[in-house]
Amino acid sequence: MAVLLGIFASTKNPELPTVEKVDLTKYAGQWFEIAKLPNRFEKGLECITATYTIKKNGKVEVRNGGIKIKNGKKQDIKGTAWVPNKNLPGVLKVRFFWPFAGDYYIMELDENYQYALVGSPSRDYLWILSREPQLNEKIYAKLIDTAKEQGFDISTMEKVKQHCSN
Repeated sequence: MAVLLGIFASTKNPELPTVEKVDLTKYAGQWFEIAKLPNRFEKGLECITATYTIKKNGKVEVRNGGIKIKNGKKQDIKGTAWVPNKNLPGVLKVRFFWPFAGDYYIMELDENYQYALVGSPSRDYLWILSREPQLNEKIYAKLIDTAKEQGFDISTMEKVKQHCSN
């Protein structure tokens, strides 16, 4: 998911497969971050969510936020996402700070848009997202296996606490 700052590195990894179909209208709404590879921009946060809203111009407003563990204060950031190539609907670009845009690859997406596996082709960023604060353990294990098969080092994967009230 999610706070996608800093996903700007080029990659020498094999191509990262993505889903072949994404309806951004169905993808819109709130997602809970279930697990992630550690990253500097979400460090010290819990109850992390991403909310996607379709804009009139067809792009997507991205609002990522969480609660600071240290002091309980909310922290959020707003950006824009778009599909740069309509033939690759699972590949999005996300911008939080001009002129930088990061990669947002939807690798797995439930047919009912209830969970997703999102990563970057560099394999440095990975998120498991769900419409609910918890995710079935079998589904979680399946998504972890997929990430591992795609070359992600899941040994440092962190589950995100989602016990906060919305």
